[in-house]
This record gives sequence, C-alpha cells and structure tokens, in this order.
Amino acid sequence: MVNILGANSVSGGYEIDNSLRFNDNDSADLRRTPSSAGNRKTFTFSTWLKRANLSPSGNQMIFLAYGANANTGWQGLAFVNDQLCLTGWTYNHFLTTGLFRDPSAWYHIVLAIDTTNGTANDRIKLYVNGTQITDFSQRNNPSQNDDFAVNNTAPHTIGSQSSYNSSSYLDAYLTEVHLVDGAAKAPTDFAETDDNGVWIPKAYTGSYGTNGFYLEFKETGTSQNSSGIGADTSGNDHHWAVTNLAATDVMIDTPTNNFATMNPLLTDTTTVAFSEGNLKTVCTNASTAGSSIAVQKGKWYVEMICTAKTASNAMIGISTVDGFDGQRQLDESQNGGSGHGYVMNATKLPGGASYGATWAVDDIMAIALDLDTAQNTVTFYKNNASQGTIDIDNALYVFAQSNGQGSSTVTYNTNFGADDTFAGEISSAGNTDANGEGLFKYAPPSGYFALNTKNLAEFG
Repeated sequence: MVNILGANSVSGGYEIDNSLRFNDNDSADLRRTPSSAGNRKTFTFSTWLKRANLSPSGNQMIFLAYGANANTGWQGLAFVNDQLCLTGWTYNHFLTTGLFRDPSAWYHIVLAIDTTNGTANDRIKLYVNGTQITDFSQRNNPSQNDDFAVNNTAPHTIGSQSSYNSSSYLDAYLTEVHLVDGAAKAPTDFAETDDNGVWIPKAYTGSYGTNGFYLEFKETGTSQNSSGIGADTSGNDHHWAVTNLAATDVMIDTPTNNFATMNPLLTDTTTVAFSEGNLKTVCTNASTAGSSIAVQKGKWYVEMICTAKTASNAMIGISTVDGFDGQRQLDESQNGGSGHGYVMNATKLPGGASYGATWAVDDIMAIALDLDTAQNTVTFYKNNASQGTIDIDNALYVFAQSNGQGSSTVTYNTNFGADDTFAGEISSAGNTDANGEGLFKYAPPSGYFALNTKNLAEFG
C-alpha cells in the first residue's frame, strides 16, 4: 500500500514524541519478570504499532507472557502470516480473518481480557483503531475465571517470544505501550476520534494496578531503570531490560507525526530485502524499491547512503507509482521511462546523459523534489553539493532506489527525517527543515521539507 498525501494525520492536541524501532534481524526485545503476581483474569494491553518488514510466512511476537511452569503455558499477541493472533500453549485463542499489512500507517491495538465475564465471547476483546474485531478464522474462548499467564511471576517479553526459547521477533515500531492490571478497558481510554473522523491517541488517565506499566521510549539508555529505553513511567517503576536495542532505535516516527519509509509492498521484483524499520534496503538482481508516501505537490527532501555494493550502476531517484510493474530499473527506459535517476557513474536517467559527479559508498546523497512551481524539478545532492536541477513532468511520485545490474547487490540506508544516523551508520547532526521537522545530516534547501504527516497537512 502507498499512502497518497497522508497517513495518520493528526489534528488533536496530544503529541507522542518517540517510538521504538524493533528490527527482527537484531533479535531485539524488552524483558521483565514481575516480582509478584497481579490479576491474571482481567487486564488490558494497548499499543500503537507501525509494521515494518512484513512476514507473509512467519510469526512476529508483540507481547508474550510465559507461564510459571509447563502446566500454565503461555499466551502471546502476535502477527501470524499478517493476521493478528492471540496464541497460547496448546491452541490459538483467536486468529483474525483480516490481514494487517499496511507498512505506511500506525495501528492502535487493544487487547482486553476478562475471564470473569459470564458471556464467553466477551472474555477476550480485540480492537484495532477503535473498532472491535469480530471476524475470526479461529476462535477459542477461555473458560470462565481462567487464569492467563499475563501478570504471573514468570518472564514477560515485548517484541519477541524469547521467554519461550523461540526466535519469533517483531519487526515494527511501537509506542504508547500500556498494560493495565485488573481492568478490561475500552479503546476510548487510550484514543479518540477527532473532528475529521480520524482515530488519534489521547492521554490515558486511569490507574495501572499491581503489574501495570506505561512505556513511552523517551530515554535512550540501555539500563533497566528510569533512564533507560524500557523505562516505565506509569508510577509503578516496572522497568524493562533491553536486549539488542540502541539509542539510535528511539525514533521520532509516531502516530502523531508519521514519517515516510521505504515500502515492502512497492517493489518491481521480489528481490529487495527490508530492515531497520524499512529504512534499510538491499536491492538484488536489478531491483527497485519505492517509498511509502506518494506526492504530487509540495517540496520534499530525503537523504540516502549507499553503504555497500557489488554493482557498478547503483542509482537513486524518483519514480511514478505506476512504474512498479515488474520491470527491472528505476527509469524503465525500455518502456519510455517512468522516473528520474542519478547513477553513481555520473549519468542521469532516462537517457544516460552525463550529470553531476560520480558517487560512491558512504557519500551522503540527497534528493530535493519540487512539485510546487510552474516547472516541476528534481535536484540531486552529493555531500550537500547540488549536482544540478532537472526538469520533470508533474506526476504522482515516490522516492526510489535501485540496482540496475543482475547478479549483484546494493545496500541503501534512507532518512526521510526520522533517523539522521542512518541506523547508526553516522552520528546525528540534528538539522531540521524550516518547520523544525525531521532530523537530517544536512539542512534541507530553503523551502523543502521532511516527508511526514505534519508537513503534508500544511503543504500537501
């Protein structure tokens, strides 16, 4: 899916500053073992989540509680083949019929458990973006007054199934992670509908109970205390130990300001691998990847680094959305061209005319796309030096990167403004656009902006 001029645009007053990026390649998670048991019959888990690398044939665990012994088993909320699943020791409590595989938007997920309820179908309630999910391909209700593994004194994890000795790791951004111990809450306790009909976050004002917690990811340290990534700010001080997560994984991409990423659903072949919150791509065997937000007006700026290659003709640029139809290059020159690219051998596409300087691994490349003036243009930058302006037609564009050569690979790290370290490749420079939005290695040219929903609302 490609969002066109918007994704989770927010008009409310509650702002979320940070999220935490879980990269499944890093075996990253948060871990905590409660010191005392809470209410195992009634509780609520709530989080905002933005999917990254999708898993059409695998599992990604969001939240797991492991039983104190084999007899008490475990329960975990996960994506299984892109369906939401509440899985357990011997069977799934539910598996949704619908798929949740939009990597461009934030989902609000609420799981409310109350096994004391006399109505079997009301003992487990799942809500996504404020709507209760009632269509399941599998459903197994717990018996009345059953105890869950959640809130016992065995290991709990966020982002993996590691407490059950498994490698089911999450690949997504998480924020506003709440556990309310002792109450089955409604989604309206954590979010609301704004005047434009958009489901948006709001501050939770209730209590948390014995084992409840609230993770905001405002800190960047790795210690298991109030100054760490896993700091609990509910007042309970139930801090979480950090495994394979770094300060560079604390992001400013949130439900109240959604940034573009590269898009695993927008490629021209199946040979592009995505990681680091869809900000790192490996293009193999003449493949192209496009961004998650498409634009037809405004002035937008993005930075990219080629961090490794075996190909001789890596290229970056812009492409029309309809250019991703199975052909092999950014410009599709064999079909008349559907984009504009800058090749590292100092040529431009389509056509292959000389353009700019050669560029190489670790050069900071940037693209400034102008769709606001009478003559639309794209300008490429190498280490903050303009390589010249190219006239283009007005169209619906995404930012793109490509490997135009078979039997080779090119690795890119991309920054739309949410990560100017390029997943830890360089140190943060902290430059913003004129609205104070985004973080960049170099300040965007005058009049150009980070591609996020706050800027889209103003300039889109």
